[in-house]
Amino acid sequence: MRSFSTADLNKQVGEITNAAGKEPVFITRHRKPRYVLMSIDHYHELTGQPDPRRAFTLETMPADIEAGLLAAADAYQREHGGE
Repeated sequence: MRSFSTADLNKQVGEITNAAGKEPVFITRHRKPRYVLMSIDHYHELTGQPDPRRAFTLETMPADIEAGLLAAADAYQREHGGE
């Protein structure tokens, strides 16, 4: 597992978050591991929680979500005049 200091986190946030997307990384403070940064997918896997994101097809979409999307589309069309 890779390790970065809190000072590194301030300077190299992109590199560290990319590394955390591949595997958890330690964030150290005074050379001691203090935190772990990981992707949300790894967190869900570790905790056994299901991923709250859901995908539907038009055929399987719940009625309340379909109604909300249609209402949003109608509002957009009214605001933008069908552009």
